[in-house]
Amino acid sequence: MGRTTRRDDDRSARGAVVAMFRLTTGHRSSMAVATVLTLVGSVLGLAQPLLAKRIVDASGGGHLVWPLLLLAGLFLAEAATGAVGRFVLERMGERIVRGLRRGLVSHLLRLEMREYDKHRTGDLISRVTADTSLLREVVSQALVDLVTGSLVAVGAIALMVWIDPLLLLLVTLTVAAAAVVVSSLLAGIRAAAERMQGAVGAIAADLERALGALPMVRVHRAEDREAARIGQCVDTAYDAGVRTARLASVMSPAVELAVHGSFLLVLVIGGMRVNGHANSLGDLVAFLLYATYLVVPLSSVFRAVGLIQRGMGAFQRIEEALALRAEPTGPAEAKPTPEPEPATDEAEGPSARRTTPAGTEKASPPDGGEAPALALEDVRFGYLPDRPVLRGVSLTVPHRRQVALVGSSGAGKSTIFALVARFYEADSGTLLFDGRPAAGLSRADCRSRIAVVDQNTHVVHGSLWDNLTYAAPTASPADVQRVIELTNLHQVVDRLPGGLTGMLGERGSTLSAGERQRVALARALLTRPSLLLLDEPTSHLDAINEAALGRVLKDITQECALLVIAHRLSTVQHADQIVVLDAGRVIARGQHEELLARSAVYRQLAAGQALRATTTAMDPAGPLPAH
Repeated sequence: MGRTTRRDDDRSARGAVVAMFRLTTGHRSSMAVATVLTLVGSVLGLAQPLLAKRIVDASGGGHLVWPLLLLAGLFLAEAATGAVGRFVLERMGERIVRGLRRGLVSHLLRLEMREYDKHRTGDLISRVTADTSLLREVVSQALVDLVTGSLVAVGAIALMVWIDPLLLLLVTLTVAAAAVVVSSLLAGIRAAAERMQGAVGAIAADLERALGALPMVRVHRAEDREAARIGQCVDTAYDAGVRTARLASVMSPAVELAVHGSFLLVLVIGGMRVNGHANSLGDLVAFLLYATYLVVPLSSVFRAVGLIQRGMGAFQRIEEALALRAEPTGPAEAKPTPEPEPATDEAEGPSARRTTPAGTEKASPPDGGEAPALALEDVRFGYLPDRPVLRGVSLTVPHRRQVALVGSSGAGKSTIFALVARFYEADSGTLLFDGRPAAGLSRADCRSRIAVVDQNTHVVHGSLWDNLTYAAPTASPADVQRVIELTNLHQVVDRLPGGLTGMLGERGSTLSAGERQRVALARALLTRPSLLLLDEPTSHLDAINEAALGRVLKDITQECALLVIAHRLSTVQHADQIVVLDAGRVIARGQHEELLARSAVYRQLAAGQALRATTTAMDPAGPLPAH
């Protein structure tokens, strides 16, 4: 009940004003200066009708030069103070939006991976761009207009009471009628604005989806379908925009009719009172000027309220983005360890020793020696509740050794990498770096020890140098040249116009898949990690580069530990240890020849690759599909 009341209050006009005012925290001094300048200009404007009244009343006696000059001076002073006040407001609005955008960008880059699984990237980007742009107008104009417009209107009304209370009553009745109309439209404007901002975010998300997979879209001739999908979001934004415009188009004439109606009433009734000698002509002129002057503050107040309602839709989307869970900067919280499941390790003989009662390998170093670079002890994890991916995995990666993970798709190999990189936290079990539990380290500490080359080789827009030094921006030219030689990238350097300063294009469009993979490997090696994670490092390499990479990996093990995922067993058959995964469990471990002798799953994997290799050699087009 309390939550519902809070939500209703937030959606009210008062709640919207309070929410917008919170955005000005840290900028209140600029807001105060702008408000004072605007009020000074308004006071100068309020003095002008009184001076005009005196000029009209004294028009028959001459000596009007100085009053006219004073009136011109008041007019110029009002314009100058208003211009300075408006500049201060606009600058404040830009600063607030800059702070919002910086905060949003920083927060979105640090979200938990599970949040990215639930939200579309394009929509999150739209909250940084389109939504903050709408808020700029609100905080730079609407709030001050609401305050100054209200104060100026009160001042004008007070002077009108002093001149002629009866005429003011007529004006009040017409303005009150307009206020009733405007207040009835505000809720509809707010709802339509929220719908429009959501549709704009959907447009960005769907367009990002299509452009990110443009080759696939074109090959499958899906341009029209994607255009139609995005067009539906465009139509939704159009409908919401038209509804907002329809409501606003009713609100504006209501205000104008009230103003014009009150002006006509003042002109008619006031003229009759002048003829009846109840008022002087100067009183009527002054009252008309105040009635005309009242149009600006009242219009600004009504416009500000409507703008704040529209801005609340964007503000709500920004608050939702800022409320998304970010990665903690400190150590992780410990989780309870469930009861272990029965072991299914099919290993036999010497490789089955040093096991826990559950049948999994113990990660502690033998004979009190050096702790392994990485160890997993009975690790369990699932992306969704009640859908486990890892079911009690234990393995070790000693320093200066190469360990390979093999298994069918979905066995849990990439999930192990995601846990090691701390993209996700294990549901139970222990992850250790150099013998230290990861739960006692920050994610930054863990990631400073590793480098990753995954299947989706990421190449950012920029030069080859920018991409190679992305993780080591202070690397020397000698260090860069070293990794270029290690990964056989010198041909790419020679081919690119500008060499290392040559631009690679969006997502590395000027490179082949194999070249992008080698760029990613060189970037990882440049950081000199203590643990290097390689996910399918040869998936896009030809036979020559694959053989060269095998030699590179052998050299790398002299500097750091290697954990490799490979479907090509030729890549890892010389690894110090091969770990076989099946359905989230370690079912065997050992070296290549040993596993061929005693692991049925490993033999099946090896036989399948041998069959593919034989078929490809016989038929360059590849193996025939099975029937």
